[in-house]
Amino acid sequence: MTQFEFSLAASDGAARAGTLMTGHGAVATPTFMAVGTAGTVKAMTADSVRATGAQIVLGNTYHLMLRPGAERVGKLGGLHKMMDWPGPILTDSGGFQVMSLAKLRQMDESGVTFRSHIDGSAHHLSPERSMEIQFQLDATITMAFDECTPYPATRDEAAKSMALSMRWAKRSRAAFVAREGYGQFGIVQGSVFADLREISSGALKDIGFEGYAIGGLAVGEGQAMMFETLDASVGFLPVQKPRYLMGVGTPDDLLGAVARGVDMFDCVMPTRAGRTARAFTRRGILNMRNARFADDARPLDEGCICLGCTRHNRAYLHHLFRANEILGPMLLTWHNLTYYQSLMQGMRRAIIGGYLAEYNAGIRQVWSEGDE
Repeated sequence: MTQFEFSLAASDGAARAGTLMTGHGAVATPTFMAVGTAGTVKAMTADSVRATGAQIVLGNTYHLMLRPGAERVGKLGGLHKMMDWPGPILTDSGGFQVMSLAKLRQMDESGVTFRSHIDGSAHHLSPERSMEIQFQLDATITMAFDECTPYPATRDEAAKSMALSMRWAKRSRAAFVAREGYGQFGIVQGSVFADLREISSGALKDIGFEGYAIGGLAVGEGQAMMFETLDASVGFLPVQKPRYLMGVGTPDDLLGAVARGVDMFDCVMPTRAGRTARAFTRRGILNMRNARFADDARPLDEGCICLGCTRHNRAYLHHLFRANEILGPMLLTWHNLTYYQSLMQGMRRAIIGGYLAEYNAGIRQVWSEGDE
């Protein structure tokens, strides 16, 4: 089996183009991970996800432990087999979902006790249990268990939360079952405080992980502060390890974060937008319920290779959403994920060619011109 390793092919300023080799295949970076929270990318078959250009997908510990259950997934051959995705899978540890979705939470040093948002059943999630679940899921990349610090938070609150996450990171590493081709990422916390981010990064580097995630951003702080925090955070991380910005984001977020040295991203935005008639295009965001598209025979996005753009037109997509036909969300989700992948591929080519700033400026210029 292939070893888990990351290699850099080129850089352009802080931006990097690389390759992440795993036991389930290679991933060219920068990369966007399609979100398959509960073992499926919503409104998509595995074949259609592959057709977008996606090389890695994301699953979630919290959701999969509640249903169908990690033990059941394991008995059925693991998440790769269950969802027909032989490529790499990263699984979020569940910490964020426990904080944002679960009911009657009680957190202490051992972990978090909570009741399911689905049926009210009681559960306890600890670093050790999270690692066990991710092992049963057969995650290619296991995430350390952490507390996602809420925003806003005082410096003292952020420091206390970060310190707990670092203690949990150490336990997560001890519970991780190392094997060839698999890796584990630690998660940097510290809210928007640069000194706390530095302390957190140092603690994670001392523990030692195959990759490092930047957590606790895109939680309400705004893009300017997110970029400011990234500027202060990325330099604390090892150059020869992959960097993953969790839960981000808009296409403009991706342009800015790649330029700052981030390699990996995930976000529900393109799939959620696809289900609500919003299309990400080279001309900006379009609402396909808008009456102006009723007689528009043009492709949704000229040059896009997705099924919605190559086989259908804007008028048809508009009709599908106005008629509440399920094909509308399916086609628009396919398109949005294809757009995100094409954006990442374009940035990779630009980094290798040494023209990322010009590429990003050109993308933003066309967005500003709008859809004619």
